Amino acid sequence: MPYGRDTDIARNFKTVDWLKAEILGSVAQIHKSLVATDAGPRTTDIANAIIGCYLLAKHLGIGYEAVDAQIDANIKENIQNAHEIEQWYGDFTALAAHRKGRSV
Repeated sequence: MPYGRDTDIARNFKTVDWLKAEILGSVAQIHKSLVATDAGPRTTDIANAIIGCYLLAKHLGIGYEAVDAQIDANIKENIQNAHEIEQWYGDFTALAAHRKGRSV
């Protein structure tokens, strides 16, 4: 028997709260791992934070494509506005090239 609408809404609220906590936990782990010399945990924690944000967006009614489109728009805007990190390192241009070249 499928769950009722009220159960689905309650489950979604619980999921949103859980995802927020997971994202915060991943960000906390990133900060903790910055003092460590092993980059492995840092990569895992950053990936988990990004995945958590995508899943949170989904549960807030925002599609993955919309998140990707906004990321691309933000990258383009930072390139056009000559963000300091872009000026110093060219990171936004490199990220735009990475996102354009990857296959999904």
